[in-house]
Amino acid sequence: MHAVVRTYSGKGAKELVDALIKHKAEVEKLMRPIKGFVSYTLVNSGDGCVSVTVCETKAGTDESIVAAKGWIAKNVPTVGIAAMSVSEGSVIVHLK
Repeated sequence: MHAVVRTYSGKGAKELVDALIKHKAEVEKLMRPIKGFVSYTLVNSGDGCVSVTVCETKAGTDESIVAAKGWIAKNVPTVGIAAMSVSEGSVIVHLK
């Protein structure tokens, strides 16, 4: 499995959190069809948010990055959010 952690902070991050909360069902519909999807978690960090996507392969997490960027560009284009910080790698332990 492969995971990607996207961190959103700084300018526009709180507005992004508000939009994600308002449209969480839409975000779920965006993430679930990704090939090899395992899980998605979104955490409100107070000054922004952190998302964690786990997929069976790196191709799936790469697709999730593209999907997230597209959703933001379409749904909150005016918040001027700073670029997301991305960390990714092979999953060592995944507990459910």
